[in-house]
Amino acid sequence: MGFFNFFSKEKKETLDSGLSKTKENVFDKLTRAVAGKSRVDEEVLDNLEEALVTSDVGVETTLRIIERIEERVARDKYINTAELNVILKDEIVKLLAENETTTALDFGAELPAKPYVIMVVGVNGVGKTTTIGKLAYQFTQAGKKVYLGAADTFRAAAIEQLSIWGDRVGVPVIKQKMGADPASVAYDTLMSAKTNDADVVIIDTAGRLHNKVNLMNELTKIRNVMSKVVSDTPHEVLLVLDGSTGQNAFEQAKQFTKATQVTALAITKLDGTAKGGVVIGISDQFKVPVKYIGLGEGLEHLQLFNKEEFVDSLLG
Repeated sequence: MGFFNFFSKEKKETLDSGLSKTKENVFDKLTRAVAGKSRVDEEVLDNLEEALVTSDVGVETTLRIIERIEERVARDKYINTAELNVILKDEIVKLLAENETTTALDFGAELPAKPYVIMVVGVNGVGKTTTIGKLAYQFTQAGKKVYLGAADTFRAAAIEQLSIWGDRVGVPVIKQKMGADPASVAYDTLMSAKTNDADVVIIDTAGRLHNKVNLMNELTKIRNVMSKVVSDTPHEVLLVLDGSTGQNAFEQAKQFTKATQVTALAITKLDGTAKGGVVIGISDQFKVPVKYIGLGEGLEHLQLFNKEEFVDSLLG
C-alpha cells in the first residue's frame, strides 16, 4: 500500500493547509535556486544550500543533504533541474528515516504497555498543555481510557489549564495544590490509572530552563517514582517544541535532551509559520524522531507525523 493511503483525504488537506506558509517560502526559494538552469551544477547546489538554510532546516542538516545530492550528481553524471525536487524529497525522507527507532503507532493501535505512560516536557508557551489535551482527545476517540497528571505544580495556571482540557475532553486529571511535589502527583496519577485500568497516562511537567540542574533532578525524580508503580516508565518522553520559533526551538531541544532522555518530539504551531523546515533539522541534529505535528487549533489538528507525507506536502 502506498503512503498516500496512510492518511485520509481530510488529514492530507489539513497537512497541506497547515504547511502552506512554509511550502510557499521553500518553493519560492527552490524556484529561484534553479532559475535559468537546465542541469544541476555547483551554482545550483550553492543556491539550494542557501534556500534550505534560510528555510530553518539548519546549517549542519543542510550540508548533509547537499552532500548526498552531490554524490548522486557525481554518480549519475547528469541530473537536470526538473529531477532535483524528486531527489531532494528522496534524500530528506531517507535522512528522517535514520532517526526512527520505532514506527509511530496509530492512536487506535495496540499499545506496547498498559498503562502506556508518556511524560511530556517543554518550556512554557510552546503548546505543551494544548498538545496533552489533543493527545488525550485522539486516544479517547480511538477508544482508549486516558488519565492526565498535573505534575507542573510550579504554576497554578498550568494545573488549571490541564483541568480545563480534562473537562473538555472528558478524562480524569489527577492534581494537587500549587507547589506540591511533582513526583507525588505523578505517583498518584499512576496509582489511580492502574486501579481504574487506564490504557494511557500522560504526565505534564514544569517547563522552566533557568536552572538545568534543578530541571534534571526534578525530571529524574519523577521518572524514578513512576517506575516504582509501573516498571520501565515512562515509556515515552515527549518534548514539545514550537515550530514557529525556528532556531530557538533548536536551543530548547539542546537543553532538554541534555536534561533528560527524550524519545520523541511533538512540533506545534506549524500552521502559522514559514519555518516548518525546522522539523527536518531538529530531527536530524538530535537523532530523536518527530512523532506528532500540530497544524491548527482544532482537536483533530494534532497529527501523527508521517515523513513521506510531510516531505511531499512541503516540496510537492
